[in-house]
Amino acid sequence: MKDEFLPLFEPFDLTSGVQLRNRIVMAPMTHTASHLDGSVSEVEINYYVRRARGIGMLITGSASVMANGGFPGSATADRDELIPGLRNLASAVRSVGAKAVLQIAHGGHKCPPSIDDIVGPSSVPEPKEGAIVPRELTAEEIPGMIRAFGEATRRAIEAGFDGVEIHGANGFLIQQFYSPHTNRRDDEWGGSRQNRMRFPLEVVDEVRRVVELHAKPSFIVGYRITPEEAETPGITMDDTLALVQALVLKKLDYLHISQTDMWSGSQRANGDTRPCIEIIKEHAGNLPIIGVGSIRTAENAAHALQAGVPLIALGRELIMDPEWLKKIAQGREEDIKTKLAKTDQLQLEIPDSLWGVIMRMPGWFPFETEA
Repeated sequence: MKDEFLPLFEPFDLTSGVQLRNRIVMAPMTHTASHLDGSVSEVEINYYVRRARGIGMLITGSASVMANGGFPGSATADRDELIPGLRNLASAVRSVGAKAVLQIAHGGHKCPPSIDDIVGPSSVPEPKEGAIVPRELTAEEIPGMIRAFGEATRRAIEAGFDGVEIHGANGFLIQQFYSPHTNRRDDEWGGSRQNRMRFPLEVVDEVRRVVELHAKPSFIVGYRITPEEAETPGITMDDTLALVQALVLKKLDYLHISQTDMWSGSQRANGDTRPCIEIIKEHAGNLPIIGVGSIRTAENAAHALQAGVPLIALGRELIMDPEWLKKIAQGREEDIKTKLAKTDQLQLEIPDSLWGVIMRMPGWFPFETEA
């Protein structure tokens, strides 16, 4: 192995005291391979385990905290009867040495039409053609929604996960509450930035309360954010930095910055054209950052570590090549697979459901050119 790649294999200590064996994390990605009742399938366990071997931590795709917050084919954590399947998943991932983290989420207005009761902070639909207008949550319902994140955390603890990631990114419900575009409320849950921040912070407080009651001190709690929104009004970098500074006080284990390209510059930071992740890191203090997006090669990952990003998440890269990190360790980084072939599905153990999405979305994954 080349010396320049040695930092990728250095252990990393999280705030809770958990040590990750290296700096590589599997990013949460939707695979739609769970059973339709939200229970974990053997297919998704095999898919995850194949990619967990060798990496430091695996974050699952989003698991809904309520029945009206998920997506067909995604796992849910909204009732106790699902704990055995979640336990099988956590045990399988941990058996190959990776820390297992369950991402907990509610989709809000992003949920599909098959959901009977699509809700949001306000009656603002997702910005796409044919989107359903969500029902505005009443003030009386919101505390129950917050408690649902706590209950999902309890189930993750009972299932043996090493931690949870609170999904406050990608336009899901938590982000919808913080966004001035989707939150048009005029009560204590909306209006001012402080009021819009209340829901995300109370979710964090509830998750931490449950962890203190039911888990060991080493239980991981992370939070995922999207730095900016395109809409006006929408989340700006100033909004994000205010939230980051509030999250720093919550003593989280990490902050996961969700971007298509890790080095994307800010479009809404008052003339500061530095990458969003660089601006956020400057305000995050000792809160560790996970960077994700277009880290395709060993050189890309090593550069990110040198730039001060301590943890690197890979999504599509680990789907295309589950041995991504192993090849670097063996000095075979030139052999890392960066394109799919149309015959790859079986040997890469990609679930039929995910493979179908890949095939229906040209450009999402690069494919080898057929001769």
